[in-house]
Amino acid sequence: MTSPIRRHLLTDQAADLLRSRIDSGEWEVGAKLPGETTLAAELGVGRSTVREAVRMLAGLGMLESRQGAGVFLRRSSPRQDWDRVLRTEEILHVVEVRNTVEIEAARLAATRRDDDDLEALRRALDARSAASRAGAAAFVDADIALHRAVVVAAHNPVLTELFETFVPRLRAAMLDLMDIRDLTASSEPAADAHRLLVEAIAGGDAEEAARVSTSAFGTREYLSTSGG
Repeated sequence: MTSPIRRHLLTDQAADLLRSRIDSGEWEVGAKLPGETTLAAELGVGRSTVREAVRMLAGLGMLESRQGAGVFLRRSSPRQDWDRVLRTEEILHVVEVRNTVEIEAARLAATRRDDDDLEALRRALDARSAASRAGAAAFVDADIALHRAVVVAAHNPVLTELFETFVPRLRAAMLDLMDIRDLTASSEPAADAHRLLVEAIAGGDAEEAARVSTSAFGTREYLSTSGG
């Protein structure tokens, strides 16, 4: 089964390849692109990856999907706000993967945590709060450290390894999110949600831990509400 991380990496790569072909003038504005099956074979990816890449470029205003007719080139370059749209789309992908890992980690942590884990979680929660006075980078690092403590408390080495592999991309996306939404560390984004998460894990309530993670750190809602 393809991991969410690899799937999104492939989507980004497929979108870049399509952008290159558009930039080269392979298709004129208004032209219909080849079908999913053809593009998948040409790009060396699956049809679902092509579909996601097309959706990404449609978000930039470059492609248009017409039901029953196919995909058409709407414009050869992104609309003026393309950078913000692209950055937001990338953050959304990262948040989706973060949820995949962390919601299940929270559920497992609530049933498997030991005294050492609880101590580490509480220290990390306090450190996250303290880091709100130290700038965006320090705050993001403290936020990731708290979520790392949750993952470690799940006592699944593969899950921990997956999280650590993902951390560099997660850190970059969270810094980008704070910049796009003009968040400051001093506002300590999602402080209550993180406190409730630690409390649910400490209380051994797996469903509450998963619920808090789902509601507090959810995909598009995450981009429009809290930033941690």
